[in-house]
Amino acid sequence: MSGRDKAYVGIITFHCSDNYGAMLQAYGLKKYLCGKGIETDIVRYEPPFMTGRHWWIPYIPIGGVQKWLRFARSGWESHRRMGRDFFILRNNMKAFRRKYLIRAGQKKRLFQRQLKSLSYRYYIVGSDQIWNPDITCGLRVAYFGAFENKRKEKVIAYAASLGGASLAERYNQEFSELLNNIDSVSVREEAAIPYVKKYYKGNVTAVLDPVFFLSKMEWEAAEKLPDREGYILVHMTERDQKIIDYAKKLSQDTGLPVVELRINTGGVTEKGFEVDYTAGPSEFLGYIHKADYVVTNSFHMTAFGIIFEKKFLIFLHSSLGARIRNILKLHDLEDRLYQEGVQADIDAYVDWKTVREKTEENIKRSAAFLMENLS
Repeated sequence: MSGRDKAYVGIITFHCSDNYGAMLQAYGLKKYLCGKGIETDIVRYEPPFMTGRHWWIPYIPIGGVQKWLRFARSGWESHRRMGRDFFILRNNMKAFRRKYLIRAGQKKRLFQRQLKSLSYRYYIVGSDQIWNPDITCGLRVAYFGAFENKRKEKVIAYAASLGGASLAERYNQEFSELLNNIDSVSVREEAAIPYVKKYYKGNVTAVLDPVFFLSKMEWEAAEKLPDREGYILVHMTERDQKIIDYAKKLSQDTGLPVVELRINTGGVTEKGFEVDYTAGPSEFLGYIHKADYVVTNSFHMTAFGIIFEKKFLIFLHSSLGARIRNILKLHDLEDRLYQEGVQADIDAYVDWKTVREKTEENIKRSAAFLMENLS
């Protein structure tokens, strides 16, 4: 595509969320499309229901005033305990966003009605849990491309996620109506395909998370290395005592310290763990790069463990484990998944050449979906 017929693409996703995976997947998709010669922006749709949870006194519009006040109080107390680290974390998140995700001078849009004036012809919604009403405080029009805009020609859902295999029954009718605004649909989890197909008239395919579109070398260009090496890296998207116990045992066996990445003070800090509350996405990448071992229940730390070819052991999140299982299965790395009662060997040999070939196979399929719909 070239000249006046060139596709100008706007990505609507969770780039404004101070979350490693949200920001890194946004960068992966934008960088990949720009590298293919498709002029692409991340739309600066930054609604308070997404950004408010990261404010000094958090805001999230859930469950009425009393519930919001309880959330605001507990969040503020957590931020206060972080002290100076809270502001360092926010600055690191903001620095990555400004450097890699948004253009200088891009107008911020806080409300869905402001999307009316956007000039993009094509829109990509995703990838992330954009269809998870627990995150977006109900299903949101913007994440289905269902907003009024005269220049809009096409809406493509790339690696959209419900957060699980289906939504609660009360959302079915609304979900069905919103899906009618999308021209092509792909999802992140295969398990969600049957549910989405019930309400969408076209094909629904599963595609790869866009972090896999970029090579290890491309991610290294965005990383910030820590001033240390020789450690076990832990990151938990939910506290799991099995991870803690395993990391402690691995530390005893190897003599390596445990470094844990957290973005809040929730939960107990384990004795002997060194916790970093300040890492942004660049620091997150650097910590993975320099780690001797990675132990996690995070999907995106699993993904980068594969990209950086680390020795890792993966634990399932209690409710969001499907996508971790899926990505390990796609790469024939299911033996990297912790199983109760089975002796885990984190040092077991991995044929990384074969793993890279598996990644390439899946990238081709996922890229074909994007290119066909942007042509």
